[in-house]
Amino acid sequence: MNISDTKKHSALEAIQSALARARAAVDSNALLSLNEARALARAKAVDNGEVGGRLAGVPFVAKDNFLTVEGTTTAASTFLQDFTAPLQATAIEKLEAEGAICIGKANLDAFAHGGSTENSAFGPTKNAYDKTRVAGGSSGGSAVAVALDIVPFALGTDTGGSIRQPASFNGVVGVKPTYGAVSRYGVVAMASSTDTIGVLANSVDDAELVMDILSGKDTKDMTTLPDFFTPTSVDSPKRLGVIKECMSDEVDIEVRSAVKSYIAGMEKKGHIVEEVSLSMLQYALAIYYIVVPAEISSNLGRYDGVRYGTRSKNARVLAEMYGLSRDQGFMPENKRRIMIGSYVLSSGFFDAYYLKAQKARTLLIQEFAALFEKYDALIGPVVPTPAFKLGENTDDPVKMYLADVMTVPASLAGLPALSVPAGVTKGGLPIGVQLIGPRKADAFLLALAKDGEE
Repeated sequence: MNISDTKKHSALEAIQSALARARAAVDSNALLSLNEARALARAKAVDNGEVGGRLAGVPFVAKDNFLTVEGTTTAASTFLQDFTAPLQATAIEKLEAEGAICIGKANLDAFAHGGSTENSAFGPTKNAYDKTRVAGGSSGGSAVAVALDIVPFALGTDTGGSIRQPASFNGVVGVKPTYGAVSRYGVVAMASSTDTIGVLANSVDDAELVMDILSGKDTKDMTTLPDFFTPTSVDSPKRLGVIKECMSDEVDIEVRSAVKSYIAGMEKKGHIVEEVSLSMLQYALAIYYIVVPAEISSNLGRYDGVRYGTRSKNARVLAEMYGLSRDQGFMPENKRRIMIGSYVLSSGFFDAYYLKAQKARTLLIQEFAALFEKYDALIGPVVPTPAFKLGENTDDPVKMYLADVMTVPASLAGLPALSVPAGVTKGGLPIGVQLIGPRKADAFLLALAKDGEE
C-alpha cells in the first residue's frame, strides 16, 4: 500500500481501515498502542476541510520512542510504561502540519538497544513474511507495520542500522538520512552523535515525499542542518562502487546473489560499477560498540525514578531507589550497554578505548570522503543474512552485534544510506541492498534508488 492508495478514500475511511488492519495484525506485535480517538477526530477535521496538506488524511505510525501529546511513550520499557509526554516530537509536528494522522506507536527494542526487536519489555515483533523469524531492529515494529500494509509509511530511528536492517528483513524501503538532516527534538536519545530520524515506506516515491517534509532546520535541535533536501532525478550515468569487503564468502550466498542482480540492473541503466575497498570496515563494529555505549551510559543516567519513570516501591533510602528502579526498569541489553559505556569512559580506560575509537572513527570518515571523490554512491548488502530465527541470537550478544557490520560505517560517518528491496530467498525471505552516499546526498540517493526500481 502506498500513500496514493489512501487518497482514494475519505480521511475517515482511510483511518478506520488502518485501525482495522492494525487490530487484525495483533499477533505480529508490531504496535504497542493505538490512539483511535485522536486519529478519528483528526480524520473528521481533514474531511471537513479544517486540516489540509500533502499528506492530508494519510495514516502513519511512529516508533514508540517519539514523544506524542496523547497516549504514552514507553520506548518499549517498563521504566516508561506510564509516561505521558508534555510535548510532541518535531518530526510528528511536521507530518501533522501536512495533514498526516498518527494512529499509534510501534514496538522496538527497549530504548532502541538491539537489532531484532526481541529486547522489548512487551514481547518481540514477528517478521512480516515469517512469524518464526525476527522483524529486525530496533525499528522492527515500524517496518512490519508498513510491510503488512497497516500504514503506507512509518517513522523510525537509525543509530547503527535500526531502520535499514528491519527494512531489509521485511522487504520495505528504509531511509537513514545525513546526520542532522531531521530534527531529533522530542525523540528519546540513544547515542547523540549517531542518532538519526528516518522513514520506512513501501515505495521510494513515498519515502522521498516524507523526507522532504521532515528535513530542515529546527531551533529546538542544535544539531540540525539548514534544509538541503530537494527532490531530484538521475539524468546521467553515475559511477558506483561495490564494497568488496561486504561481498565476501562470509555473506550468505543468496544475499550476494541478490546484490549482484541489483548491480547488473544498474549497469543495464548505463551506470558504471566498480569494486572498491573500505579497509576501515573491519574496525567499524569495534569503534561503534565503544563510542555508542559510552553515549548510551551518559544518556540513560537521567532515568533514576526521581523525576519520571517507574520508581521502585521497595527502596528504603535514595541510593536503593536509584539502584532498584534501574534494575527493574532496564532490560538486560540496556544494562549491558551501560556497563560497557561506563567502563570505556572510566579513569584509566578513556584513552585506551574511547579516545582511540574516536581517532579510528576519523580515519573511517576520511576513507569514505576519499571514495566519494571518485564515486557517486557505494553499494553493498544491508545485512550478511536474511532474517534469522526468533531466539537464535539472544544468548550470544556478539553474534547479534555482528549483524550490524555493514550498517554501522555510514552511521559513524554521518552519511545518508538507504535499504531498498532487492529480491527474496528461495524460502521467500526479503533481501535488501544498501546505497550509501556522501553527506547531504539524501535526495540523490533516493533518485538513484528510483532509477534502480524502473
